Amino acid sequence: MTRTETAWGPWEPAPLSDVVALFSQVPVRIPWWIAGGHAIELAVGHAFREHADIDVLLLRRNQLAAQEALPSWEWWAADPPGTLRPWGRGEILPMDVHDVWCRPGTSEPWRIQIMFDEAEGAEWVSRRNSGVRRALARVGALSGEGTPYLVPEVQLFYKAGEPRPKDELDFATALPVLDDAQRQWLAESIEEAYGRHPWSDRLGR
Repeated sequence: MTRTETAWGPWEPAPLSDVVALFSQVPVRIPWWIAGGHAIELAVGHAFREHADIDVLLLRRNQLAAQEALPSWEWWAADPPGTLRPWGRGEILPMDVHDVWCRPGTSEPWRIQIMFDEAEGAEWVSRRNSGVRRALARVGALSGEGTPYLVPEVQLFYKAGEPRPKDELDFATALPVLDDAQRQWLAESIEEAYGRHPWSDRLGR
């Protein structure tokens, strides 16, 4: 894993296996998914780049499950426009906080990032554009080892907002494994949220 420095201290992402073990303690009724670049790698079936962090996605309504999974860790909420503050035990975070950085202790590097997404009933709702929706049952998939991960079309939808070089690599690597329905959903969702996009032609739009 890559160690990187930030204004808030070093990041040294926890191994995927450790993250899965920690979040496997969350009650089965509460869904969670590996997200970010690791989700793309789980979808394509192999690793292909370095990672500066590791992301776990929860629904906002289940946000306290993050504290249950990491009971002895420090949790710091990323308050916009770019500050960190301690997340109090049992505190319900406001709607504009989407990320939490977590580490085992004050002297330790940051190890896991938690992200929160919105939902209405049994439907996932994009925080980028409420017109982009999907049944929660179709937001995640399981790897061959049983690891839940965010399906690539949903993860790439978020990456399409302001794609960085690593996002372009993730898109290029995942594109061959997307079936026609996945490509169509991604293309339509990108158009709904961002308008015409450089990825549109490659998705057959």
